[in-house]
Amino acid sequence: MKLLVVSSAPLIFRDNKAYAYSPYVNEMAIWQKYAQISFACVEWKDTNGLLVSEIPFEIEKFYALSDFNIKSKKNLFKAIYNSILNIFVLIKAMKSADHIHLRCPGNMALLGCIAQIFFPSKTKTAKYAGNWDSKSKQPFSYRLQKKILSNTFLTKNMQVLVYGEWTNQTKNIKPFFTATYRETDKAPVTKRNLKDEIKFVFAGTLSQGKRPIYALKLVEILHKRGSNVHFDLYGEGIERKKLEEYISENNLSEIITLHGNQNELTVRNAYQKAHFLMLPSQSEGWPKVVAEAMFWGCVPISSAVSCVPNMLDSGNRGILLSMEIEKDAEEVYKLLNNEEAYFEKSLKAENWSRNYTLDTFESEIKKLLQS
Repeated sequence: MKLLVVSSAPLIFRDNKAYAYSPYVNEMAIWQKYAQISFACVEWKDTNGLLVSEIPFEIEKFYALSDFNIKSKKNLFKAIYNSILNIFVLIKAMKSADHIHLRCPGNMALLGCIAQIFFPSKTKTAKYAGNWDSKSKQPFSYRLQKKILSNTFLTKNMQVLVYGEWTNQTKNIKPFFTATYRETDKAPVTKRNLKDEIKFVFAGTLSQGKRPIYALKLVEILHKRGSNVHFDLYGEGIERKKLEEYISENNLSEIITLHGNQNELTVRNAYQKAHFLMLPSQSEGWPKVVAEAMFWGCVPISSAVSCVPNMLDSGNRGILLSMEIEKDAEEVYKLLNNEEAYFEKSLKAENWSRNYTLDTFESEIKKLLQS
C-alpha cells in the first residue's frame, strides 16, 4: 500500500538522512510496517530547537510544500500564492497514493483537508491531535478543519481519529488514543506513601500555555501549609527565566528543581517515584504525559481540557483543576491527608492507562489500513 502523509510537521535532511520530530517518527515507524510512506510537508534546513530523531525507514517519495503564515499583510499575499501552489502539489501526491493520511490541525493539514475532497473514492484517515471539543476556543483554521472533516458530504471514505468521546458526532469520527509504552514495560508499580516527602513532577515545554508557574505556585501553597513536598520540572522553554526568578525571589530552591530537557528513561524514572503529575495546561489533544504518569500509578493533577476529564474519569483517577489556586490547593491538600483515597486513585489510574499500550495502538493502526 502506498500511504501519503500530509502534515505541518517538517522533515530535515542532513547527510542523506531524514529527520523529524521524535514522537512523530516513533508513530510513523508503526504505520510504515503496513505501508510504503510518502510525505507531503515543508522542509527545514535546521532543527530550530525541535527534538528530532532519524527516520528509520526508507521514504517512498517526498513532496515539498512551501511554508506560510498570515501574521501580516505582506505575508498574506505570499500565503495565498504558496497555498495555491501547495494545493496542486497535494493533488499530484494524492493521485499516486492508495491511502491518504492527514495529520491535523495545521496549515498544511488544512490544505490537505481541501485537496482530499477531490478524491472521494480513496481510503483516508485523519489524526486530529488537537482538542476536538467544539466548545473550546480555537483558531479559525482549526475550526474550519474540524468542519470539513466532520462533513460527510465533502469528506468521504475517511475515518477521523480524535481524542476523547464526544456527543453528536458524524459517523466518520472515531475516538482514538496514543501510547508510549509496550506490554513488556508493565513492571510492578512501587506503592508510595504520603508520610515521607511528597514528590510532584511536571514534564513538558516550559511555555505559557502549559502554565508551569501555576503548578509551581500550587506546590508553594502546600509547602506553606506544612506539607513535606518537592517539585521536579522536566523540560525547557521561554517560561524558564520567569520560573527561576520566582524560585529565587520566594526562596523555593530547596523544594523546586528545574532539570531541563531529559531523556525518556530519566522522565520515566521520575514518574515511577513521583506521587503526582502536574499539568495545568490551557490546551491539549491527548496529553501523553498524563497517560504516561498514570501508567506508573502517578496521580495526575490536570486542567479539565480536551479529553482529560475522560482520562481521569471525572476525577476518580486524579484531580481536575478548577484553575482557582486556593480551591485547587485545598483539593490536593485534602488528598495528601487521605492515604486511602490517594491509593485508590493511583490504582485506578494505573489500571486504566495500561489498557493503552503501543501494542494495542499498532493493532488499531493495522485495522485502519486493512479496512
